[in-house]
Amino acid sequence: MNHDASLSAPPRRTRGIVLISLAILGMAGAAFVVRGPLMMAAPRCMAGRWHGCFDTFNGVVLMTLVALPLSALVVWALAHRRRAAGVAAAWRTSLAEVGMVHGTVPFLWLTMMPGGGAGIVPARVSLVPLRDLVTMGPLGIVGNLLVFASLGFFAPMRFAALASVPRILALGAGCSVLVETAQYVLRLDRVSSVDDVLVNAAGAVLAGLASRRWWRTTAKAPSDQPRPAPAPAG
Repeated sequence: MNHDASLSAPPRRTRGIVLISLAILGMAGAAFVVRGPLMMAAPRCMAGRWHGCFDTFNGVVLMTLVALPLSALVVWALAHRRRAAGVAAAWRTSLAEVGMVHGTVPFLWLTMMPGGGAGIVPARVSLVPLRDLVTMGPLGIVGNLLVFASLGFFAPMRFAALASVPRILALGAGCSVLVETAQYVLRLDRVSSVDDVLVNAAGAVLAGLASRRWWRTTAKAPSDQPRPAPAPAG
């Protein structure tokens, strides 16, 4: 019985290799799709120019991809330290922490970039649901879906208290409300729209559903707790 169970369940190391390989393939595919726009922003980013790089979607995505090796190194360092301390699920916890930051901060940066009339034009608010979706366009909708996608994907893997769809929805909506409020208060020449909140929250939920296989086990076994020491024989 135990032999059959061990054969039916793949080794943990094999699953990790498969997941890493899929992640690499996914990133490579995404880079291939957006290679044209990214290469247009590359010269300005490599020259350290603000305009045309750090204030554009293409430039921010390019710098996010460039920073991937550094994020991978941070994941390795955190996981190595946790494993030495006997923490369970060290790799998953470390990947979730770094993934939340690496995948969310660049989009928040882009969202908080001021427009041409920042501080001059009055703050604008749109509270009618679904009215602004038409003006967003496909690129705008995809961009809004990605703002808190990493947070929705990794947060329930890291925090057991967030391991449910309603809580991921509340997390995405709450963070989006804070961003829209900051845009209004700081007068960034952006429209604080309820549709942005809806699409941001939807992106967090969709990403959370994509990682559901991993965060469903988080609530059962908190990852920050060290493994219990084996009882002495006899």
